Amino acid sequence: MSQIDDLPPLREVIRKYDLAPRKSLGQNFLFDLNLTARIARAAGPLDDATVIEIGPGPGGLTRALLATGAKRVIAVERDDRAIPALEDIARHYPGRLEIVHGDAIDFDPTTMLDGARARIVANLPYNIATLLLTGWLTADPWPPWFDMMVLMFQREVAERIVAQENDDAYGRLGVLANWRTETKILFDIAPGAFVPPPKVTSSVVRLVPRAKPLSCSRRALEQVAAAAFNQRRKMLRQSLKPLGVDPALLTEAARIDPTRRAETVSIAGFVAMANRLSELKQS
Repeated sequence: MSQIDDLPPLREVIRKYDLAPRKSLGQNFLFDLNLTARIARAAGPLDDATVIEIGPGPGGLTRALLATGAKRVIAVERDDRAIPALEDIARHYPGRLEIVHGDAIDFDPTTMLDGARARIVANLPYNIATLLLTGWLTADPWPPWFDMMVLMFQREVAERIVAQENDDAYGRLGVLANWRTETKILFDIAPGAFVPPPKVTSSVVRLVPRAKPLSCSRRALEQVAAAAFNQRRKMLRQSLKPLGVDPALLTEAARIDPTRRAETVSIAGFVAMANRLSELKQS
């Protein structure tokens, strides 16, 4: 696929609007239209979907989403320089692209959705990718305002997202992500596909919200996971002490040997300990 529409090639757009990627904004632009189309297709049929895209830059993925048939794309872009390029795309796809000029961290998509659910598809800026994901994973109420996320991360972060017990990359992020969503790494993208090339491989991850995650206080789960993994080399009977309760009461509730370490505990085990922590804090 050499061209997905009759808009100018992205390299011409970059030159026209002086859109050299800025490290301060975590920008690595993806020019390969085959890859942007592949990411768009990974989000499933988009004909009736509203898509939230974060950090579209010159609009490579934006164009792929629209060309693939997305009914509506809301593109959130902080970089002033990229707005004219996105406006060109909006004119080419009238009524289907809405541009939000602002910081994604402060953006509340629900104000533009009228109660409908959306799909998040983005090549996230590396410097805020984990922060944004954590915010979406901690959305309340649950199920959330989105029905799927297809996101690009550095490979190391992607491995942390999908990791479960006994994986080397398992940690707080894996607990939170896999408690509330079904996660999968779909494919990798080599550094050479980007401008400028990052030092690491990137991965596209799909996260689908679970309709009914194991019942648990999100706050308590975050507290237990944080304590356990902050001292991941220590046994649970030691690492859980900062929670202010007897660690044995937590591990007993989860039927876990207190001499185990955090990376060996399943999501269900963390949920059981979090539920017990909630009970103890309330008593």
